[in-house]
Amino acid sequence: MKKILIVDWLDKYGGAERVLTVLNKHFDFDKCFTLINIMSNGDLNRVFNGKKIEIVESNLRLVKSGFRYLFFLFPFFISRFKSNDNDAIIISSSFSVAKGFKKQSNQTHICYYQARNQRYIWDDENIYFTRIQKIILSPLLYILRKIDINHSRRPDFIIANSLFVKDWIKKNYNIDTPVIYPPVDTKLFKLQKNKEDYFITTARLEPYKRVDLLVKAFNKTQETLYVVGDGSMKKRLKRIANQNIRFFDFLEPNKVMKLVSKAKAFVHAGKEDFGIAPVEAQSCGTPVIAYNLGGLSETVIDGKTGILFNAQSTDAILDALTRFKQTEFNFEKISKHAEQFSEENFITNFHNFIDSKTKQ
Repeated sequence: MKKILIVDWLDKYGGAERVLTVLNKHFDFDKCFTLINIMSNGDLNRVFNGKKIEIVESNLRLVKSGFRYLFFLFPFFISRFKSNDNDAIIISSSFSVAKGFKKQSNQTHICYYQARNQRYIWDDENIYFTRIQKIILSPLLYILRKIDINHSRRPDFIIANSLFVKDWIKKNYNIDTPVIYPPVDTKLFKLQKNKEDYFITTARLEPYKRVDLLVKAFNKTQETLYVVGDGSMKKRLKRIANQNIRFFDFLEPNKVMKLVSKAKAFVHAGKEDFGIAPVEAQSCGTPVIAYNLGGLSETVIDGKTGILFNAQSTDAILDALTRFKQTEFNFEKISKHAEQFSEENFITNFHNFIDSKTKQ
């Protein structure tokens, strides 16, 4: 039986791509459909575990890194893909439009929602578009939402990656879904009891991650903050950051693990759909200071494995830092808490779900 992977796009290696690595390791896909592949060869090897797999792209490949400006065409291009493999199992990893892949009648399509899909068209917080832009684009956004709802009906089965995403799917698509938490490499991110005197965050440096809030908050302290990641906000963040904030490009997993494991806390100000990096930190025994909404409210226990704050503001972050200094943490218990999100649990749950549905 052929196994086919559908991915929105392949560009940089982040949390969603770590899930792809695990899926590829255990399902050994024969083919991958994606809107565009601009990922480095090194990252592709990580995603596909060194296997040379056939990658089918759309015509968006012609615009290369500027493809996001054509976001309104994503649903069209995903619908153009077609696989004639009989009795194939299709697994889509969707944070945008991958769920819209049109399967044949003799194929089974299981979609794993890595995030709220197409957040840019559902955004009500003016993160992706200004208020004026949203007014101008409102007819287009309305049409795209209608198409998105229609495409949500294409998979045979949908799995959410968190309770937060499950609720979002129910609200926007009126579909009930099970939850399978993403895998965390608890074997790589091992317990480290010897912490050093710095805080850390790892993230794509894009507006929705709200790393700007962390920089502004740490600008008001003498605490050292390590920022690991790259993205469109990097130059601006470096420009406004004081000397106590140090920036790193994306690093190899082993280097990230060493930095995260020795940090006295991992800090995060964005609203995550799940948030793999903060769970990796907890796997190392590193407490997490995070915004108390989204997936992190499910993975961080306030006062036990970290500190949660209730507003996306510099004052809330500074207050959380104060509470952090007043709290004693048990690094072993923090690491033990993260074990429930292991790769083994993810694959067991995923296989059990597929087995139960394919038998039906």
